Amino acid sequence: MPKKTIADADVAGNRVLMRVDFNVPLQDGKITDDRRIRMALPSIQSVLERGGSLVLMSHLGRPKGEGPEPVFSLEPAAVRLGELLGSQVQFATDTVGEDARIKALALKPGQVLVLENLRFAKCEKRGDLDFAQTLAGFGDIYCNDAFGTCHREHASMVAVPQAMKQAGKPAVCGFLVEKEIKYLSEAIANPARPFVAILGGAKVSDKITVIDNLLKVCDKVLIGGAMAYTFFLAQGGQVGNSLVEKEKVALAGRVLEGAGDKLILPVDTHCGDAFSGDCNKQIVSGDIPDGYEGLDIGPKSIELFCAEVGRAQTVVWNGPMGVFEMPPFDAGTKAVAQAIADASGGGATSIIGGGDSAAAIQQMGFADKVSHVSTGGGASLEMLEGKQFASVELLDEK
Repeated sequence: MPKKTIADADVAGNRVLMRVDFNVPLQDGKITDDRRIRMALPSIQSVLERGGSLVLMSHLGRPKGEGPEPVFSLEPAAVRLGELLGSQVQFATDTVGEDARIKALALKPGQVLVLENLRFAKCEKRGDLDFAQTLAGFGDIYCNDAFGTCHREHASMVAVPQAMKQAGKPAVCGFLVEKEIKYLSEAIANPARPFVAILGGAKVSDKITVIDNLLKVCDKVLIGGAMAYTFFLAQGGQVGNSLVEKEKVALAGRVLEGAGDKLILPVDTHCGDAFSGDCNKQIVSGDIPDGYEGLDIGPKSIELFCAEVGRAQTVVWNGPMGVFEMPPFDAGTKAVAQAIADASGGGATSIIGGGDSAAAIQQMGFADKVSHVSTGGGASLEMLEGKQFASVELLDEK
């Protein structure tokens, strides 16, 4: 059942308590990539344009939860948001303390307040009810626009909207969460076919349940990245010094047995004798020699993978094909990104599942040539597993 969005809420004269994902990268106190802030702008502007005010809450980084840590302060995000909106954004130096309470309750229509990092208190990750009740008192309407944390049952994601609903207040999703759910859930529930999934990255263990679920609904599942070497071991191959999960070889073997011709592994590997762009290199079909490690899919695999993508009407990609940050071992990831962009240009629906895939497609200049780039790596993976999120299920239905 579709959920109500911020567009369905009567925000005029009301304070909207919005959970956003301002978990942006910082270097020396400066934001190096403001994409997550920009992605929240449509929901924020919708409230402001219709005469509402906003209390924004987010986490940033991995603080210990024992009090303020200046390196993880959200103040730079508040400053950047003000620049993007072209108006002043207030900042509270605490989350549920006196500064936050006074500033939140004094907001006038058109004003915005950013609270300090939710995770400066352990109460957030524990889902503490008193902490949630205090936050719930800051708003008349709850809005979840933080897809990157939708798979977490933290206070701001679950206990806060529950408390607000119990008080008779609306709980809706923002436009970003609406879009993420639409693309990711519809890709699984009703894909245009052929439906091809491409999975990469380092660990089979991170994605085994995703592979299992996608094998049920996809026409083809392509495996690249270091996780492919664990599958090679399961087939009895030699992988040299490649990164593998030896304890997952039996599990990879069971997946291969049940996958039939749906699961496609690389047919050649671009190897190096050191983890370096200027190492000695060779391309091998079959066993990887001792002293070498696989660092990317090879040219025949690139051709094979791109041909499968070219036939697809729905493509989901999560995880790079190799060490995409280090040329020349970025060739596989670049080629897959180009193939997905080309398929999108031909009418296919293409979904990039957050994390390193999102970083790669941004870095390679294809982000505006695909249907959707997810803002949540872990959340998008769990949605591709077919999981339901409590943080979304509790929101008001249309």
